[in-house]
Amino acid sequence: MSPLPPISAHGLEVQAAKTAIVFALVGTGLRLLGKREASQLNVYDLAMLMALANSVQNAMTGGKGNIGVGLVTSSVVVLLAWGLTRLIVRDPGVERLVIGSPTILVHDGRVLADRLRRQRINRDELLAAIRAYGLSDLEEVQTAVLEVDGSISVIPYPDKRVAHRPDGEPQHPDESEED
Repeated sequence: MSPLPPISAHGLEVQAAKTAIVFALVGTGLRLLGKREASQLNVYDLAMLMALANSVQNAMTGGKGNIGVGLVTSSVVVLLAWGLTRLIVRDPGVERLVIGSPTILVHDGRVLADRLRRQRINRDELLAAIRAYGLSDLEEVQTAVLEVDGSISVIPYPDKRVAHRPDGEPQHPDESEED
């Protein structure tokens, strides 16, 4: 086996630039994927991400198995992630751009169909999320929100909530808390 040739400082700079470009493209692609799709990754998706990582690795390192190239490219990824996190914490606009913001899907019991379509959620998925909150009808829902992690939060109308007393029995809104 022949030893790998040394790599110059300029070569490392080129690899760092390639890494930054790939990082930006992959991040943008995952953001465009959408909240719901990103939250529902399955085994197939994991395999695709691993294949993507392998192909991206070649783009970042230029196929060079040099330890210096590996250290530079991995350091660039870590530094970019760290810098992006700092930007997100300091500027809510960057957070909305990179991570997204919650999307209201139901308002006052009415489905906002254009938002469902834009977020690629079908009515059956929405109704399943509502049922998971113990509600059976859209009229019981004050607000349903697609969160940035892809989950759907449901807020029922206050008079539709059933609180539980300390003994575990349901307490309806018209019952007083004093027993």
